[in-house]
Amino acid sequence: MLGKGVVGGGGGTKAPKPSFVSYVRPEEIHTNEKEVTEKEVTLHLLPGEQLLCEASTVLKYVQEDSCQHGVYGRLVCTDFKIAFLGDDESALDNDETQFKNKVVGENDITLHCVDQIYGVFDEKKKTLFGQLKKYPEKLIIHCKDLRVFQFCLRYTKEEEVKRIVSGIIHHTQAPKLLKRLFLFSYATAAQNNTVTDPKNHTVMFDTLKDWCWELERTKGNMKYKAVSVNEGYKVCERLPAHFVVPTPLPEENVQRFQGHGIPIWCWSCHNGSALLKMSALPKEQDDGILQIQKSFLDGVYKTIHRPPYEIVKTEDLSSNFLSLQEIQTAYSKFKQLFLIDNSTEFWDTDIKWFSLLESSSWLDIIRRCLKKAIEITECMEAQNMNVLLLEENASDLCCLISSLVQLMMDPHCRTRIGFQSLIQKEWVMGGHCFLDRCNHLRQNDKEEHQRQLSLPLTQSKSSPKRGFFREETDHLIKNLLGKRISKLINSSDELQDNFREFYDSWHSKPTDYHGLLLPHIEGPEIKVWAQRYLRWIPEAQILGGGRVATMSKLLEMMEEVQSLQEKIDERHHSQQAPQAEAPCLLRNSARLSSLFPFALLQRHSSKPVLPTSGWKALGDEDDLAKREDEFVDLGDV
Repeated sequence: MLGKGVVGGGGGTKAPKPSFVSYVRPEEIHTNEKEVTEKEVTLHLLPGEQLLCEASTVLKYVQEDSCQHGVYGRLVCTDFKIAFLGDDESALDNDETQFKNKVVGENDITLHCVDQIYGVFDEKKKTLFGQLKKYPEKLIIHCKDLRVFQFCLRYTKEEEVKRIVSGIIHHTQAPKLLKRLFLFSYATAAQNNTVTDPKNHTVMFDTLKDWCWELERTKGNMKYKAVSVNEGYKVCERLPAHFVVPTPLPEENVQRFQGHGIPIWCWSCHNGSALLKMSALPKEQDDGILQIQKSFLDGVYKTIHRPPYEIVKTEDLSSNFLSLQEIQTAYSKFKQLFLIDNSTEFWDTDIKWFSLLESSSWLDIIRRCLKKAIEITECMEAQNMNVLLLEENASDLCCLISSLVQLMMDPHCRTRIGFQSLIQKEWVMGGHCFLDRCNHLRQNDKEEHQRQLSLPLTQSKSSPKRGFFREETDHLIKNLLGKRISKLINSSDELQDNFREFYDSWHSKPTDYHGLLLPHIEGPEIKVWAQRYLRWIPEAQILGGGRVATMSKLLEMMEEVQSLQEKIDERHHSQQAPQAEAPCLLRNSARLSSLFPFALLQRHSSKPVLPTSGWKALGDEDDLAKREDEFVDLGDV
């Protein structure tokens, strides 16, 4: 029998401290370290990739809970990624390889994907940067794709801890030269692609031939021409070496104005309308230069606006749309909802998660971007108008809106190869500032340890009164350009009725996946993508991830079986057989509980590893927890 001193004292006396001490940690109960170290898991390296440092006997936590479960393995750092090689990797290598990413594994973190690094010292969490005097017993890595990795270094040799922690900090946060980025060593080591048929490989748009092929594919070669005036980037670094301009536009104008104010062709519709983009001319105070700019823009206007055959609508994204600062602020709030380290944080935010999500404004920004793209699609498809996207450098919002429009209107862009070519054309060759926006070279020391989305903080919200240029402070600009540009720019109010009629009429017809494809943009229809909706539930984000993924697949199959059974019964006009109760998939619901998919499994004790104390708090919330799909009978699945 146990004595009173162990189980607790009687009366009002204070219970003494337990005398039994366990020297076996919970992690060692669930994992046999010796067996794991005997199984060497191969590290897959890309061409040109080099191993920099590694540490063995590292415990990767599967779930942060009162009893921390995990998997032992090696933590390695290369010049491309941070990778964890656990015992479960060998099973994944043979199963469902067709679903695996061939470049980055599930437990891989590319160096540029690291957002923030934390260390735990005596149960206190601190940000890690620079040289460390003391090394942590636990490493927490927040990723830019909203993943969170936690590694226990308590059982790792001290020398290896110093080596791996210092290596990760240095190679993710230290300033780098451009030539030291991994892509350069990869490009040198990888074999050259000898395939020349653009239909069977990603078009890189680095040759004049690629642009001519795209013009021919979209039938844009009737009005536009590919030029090589910027070959060697001798005119403008923000323009590709080869690009497409309207046929009547003289090439010497591109050199004279260094690519600014030049309408660059993006894509042509089947009816002949085209999507173009243009960077604004720099604002000058000299009257003579302003007169030259006015004359040049007047010529550009006559080139692309020739009614009744060609009518152009200008979308000024710098002043009449989102600002980069708005996007940065919303994203910073949005990502904090998912970068959760432990179950306490999860349940603290769960009840108010929907309101926090709405207050971030991130879903509203997504809706506004989709809506703007649909408005442009309506102009091109229904009104047969050319659309000119205008932005200060035509390398941020122009890339985004142009890509969305082409995805909606061009079926080729919705294929794997077509989508890769679209990214290459609009973002890479389009001059998007990846190094600045993502801070790849770590050159901005002021922003270095804030680690937010590296967009320029100096750009404030655009004034609604700004016109063709960024600021209409000079009355001469208004007088010279106001009348001409006002014919091109239409207010959103004028197009609202036409846009809604076009949008509703398209959705009233059967969806045509081989042609125009418009997304739903109503408020309840804008959802967070699935993996982020299942936040902080790693089991639900793993391909082939055990019971959660299996149950989800079974529910889909049950719905398909029920649907087929109904069709058979209708065809034979027989009496309707008793149908097994099958759940309606949550993907058909306009509102999803953040407890999905575990709400489906509640009756069968297949509860998540997460503490269930928060379920009681949600029990009184009819709009979240008391859902019909919580009472589904899955039988003996």
